[in-house]
Amino acid sequence: MTTAPQPPLPSLPLLRLRLAPGRSMPRPIDGAWWPRSYDLLAELPQLLAGLPRAWGHITSVTVHGVAWSAVPGRMLVFNQVVRLRRSLAASAPHTIVLLAPGQGRWDLLVVPPDTTEEAAEPLMAAAADGQT
Repeated sequence: MTTAPQPPLPSLPLLRLRLAPGRSMPRPIDGAWWPRSYDLLAELPQLLAGLPRAWGHITSVTVHGVAWSAVPGRMLVFNQVVRLRRSLAASAPHTIVLLAPGQGRWDLLVVPPDTTEEAAEPLMAAAADGQT
């Protein structure tokens, strides 16, 4: 008797995230994130899973701009409640702010999902080098 091979499990696409090395000095941007869509409910779990453990548990996320789809007040990510906010402040229209109590705050440049790889790569590299 033969058994049909099981189909492979679907794999998640790679997280497109580039972080600045260390935190020896305050910087306005701590790296760049290039989501695949503006659906925060779909994108946020993968982002949070890919962050360094040293950043601790992110409890609050603020997205800037109107491009993001509906942002509920909170969501459950890996059995942890994360508060979500949207800001329309003109000071940082393409950023996401991550807060972890007792650990810190991290601001990431958000590269628009429809950006080509050729255009996204230098933006992400500049953000990780602190040049934004």
